[in-house]
Amino acid sequence: MERQRIIDIELDERSILRRNEDIEQERRVAVFDLLEKNCFDANGHEGPFRVKLRVEDNRLAIDIKDESGEKLDTVRMALGRFRRPIREYFAICESYFKAVRSEHPRGIEALDMARRGLHNDAAELLKDCLKERIEMDFDTARRLFTLICVLHIKQSTTAVDSPTPATAPRAR
Repeated sequence: MERQRIIDIELDERSILRRNEDIEQERRVAVFDLLEKNCFDANGHEGPFRVKLRVEDNRLAIDIKDESGEKLDTVRMALGRFRRPIREYFAICESYFKAVRSEHPRGIEALDMARRGLHNDAAELLKDCLKERIEMDFDTARRLFTLICVLHIKQSTTAVDSPTPATAPRAR
């Protein structure tokens, strides 16, 4: 099972807007932690794996390659079920980061607990949605959810919130 893991992860750069240092730090930590320890079993394929995440047509595309970079599979998953978790996660993170930076931080612990709870629920949802094609442990799912959120920043959650960019809220 030790070979069934991710050894490299890449995000589609066309989907990412480097908005602020908080988001970049979240991305860096998620990638670092993911590569340090993960369990990722792309059913029917022998690992270790190189993975690229991207959003296309309101779907998450997970490109899976072998250790040498040969393409093995692309797993696609509709993002509709993640509409609310992504939106709520962005909102709670924004509140959390504002509280951390404020002169009189209040409610940081409650915000952090809420943020972790949303993150945990989304990780379980991700595991469940992918279980037929990809098996992963809870920590891997948590880190992948973080990276999925990073992919949605440019779209301002447009990819999961609205059918047309014209009706989507603008990123702040």
